[in-house]
Amino acid sequence: MMISFVIPARNEEALLGATLVALAEAAEDREHEVIVVNDASTDRTVEVAREHGARVVDVELHNIGAVRNAGAREARGEILYFLDADTLLPRETLDAALRAIKQGAVGGGGRVRFDENITWSQWVFAELFILWWQRIRGWAAGCNIFVRRESFEKVGGFNEDYYAAEERELTRDLRKVGRFVILREAVITSTRKLRMFSLLYILRLAARVLVLSPRGMQRREGLEFLYDAPREKTSDSASS
Repeated sequence: MMISFVIPARNEEALLGATLVALAEAAEDREHEVIVVNDASTDRTVEVAREHGARVVDVELHNIGAVRNAGAREARGEILYFLDADTLLPRETLDAALRAIKQGAVGGGGRVRFDENITWSQWVFAELFILWWQRIRGWAAGCNIFVRRESFEKVGGFNEDYYAAEERELTRDLRKVGRFVILREAVITSTRKLRMFSLLYILRLAARVLVLSPRGMQRREGLEFLYDAPREKTSDSASS
């Protein structure tokens, strides 16, 4: 089965290249395509994507679910695999996802591991959040979701009324039509937001996502952390 990797990106020149290199290594012997959905970037995101062989879809939506849906509409694969632009997909995780699909799952997500550039307190917070989100509640993380295309279309894709926690709603919808799994295998995602914002600010945002009713996620106000956060600069991006 052909796999369509869909990567939303807004000003991601610093990390997108590493994501695409890791993806190429993981999927090298699989029939696949890579779609980078460029959401009005003002940096070299588009150039980086094309340099690594990805197909670019340009949008101006500023809604993560809508951006992912736009990529899915352009995809040709029977399996949709949604990654974030700062997330590395190991081969073992891709293999586990494809096994789950072959064994009848409609879709799923994998565990999330974080890079090591954070403090002990930030690591504890991140691990506790993932423990609650994935292992206790069984929701996929937005940076790592795979799904059969037919099942994705059956539930209408990501709910575009949501500006956050859209992966939670997709998980719930997919569980209504089949078996949804959370893998033990993981992706590795950046902790840049933990490095760039105070722990207190992030705790407040996490509480909002976890405690508020779904209606609270249906407006962008207060979610600037997710949409318009400043980006870290690598030496390469700083000099370009």
